[in-house]
Amino acid sequence: MARIAARAAKEALAENTDTAAVPARPATPRASATVAGDTTRLGLEMELPYPVDLVLASRHVQDYVSERVAQLTGMRVTEVTLAIDRLVPADGLERRRVQ
Repeated sequence: MARIAARAAKEALAENTDTAAVPARPATPRASATVAGDTTRLGLEMELPYPVDLVLASRHVQDYVSERVAQLTGMRVTEVTLAIDRLVPADGLERRRVQ
């Protein structure tokens, strides 16, 4: 379950036009799952590219992961908790300085 969730989070970032346009290379998301009967709660830890709209990107990842895991496993996802470890600057942004 956790592997499916991690893969779905990676897919969500790749398909999101706001984050796909940024040439940053975030690390592969880490996921955990708590299963009770036919329901599951998911936890994700991931990096997001910078600049990005954090609210929109987070909601997109949570919605996509919830739908994708439910589709692939047949389980009902009751919660997707997202922890953003850090923001990964786009290529060239780390070299810019404020003058």
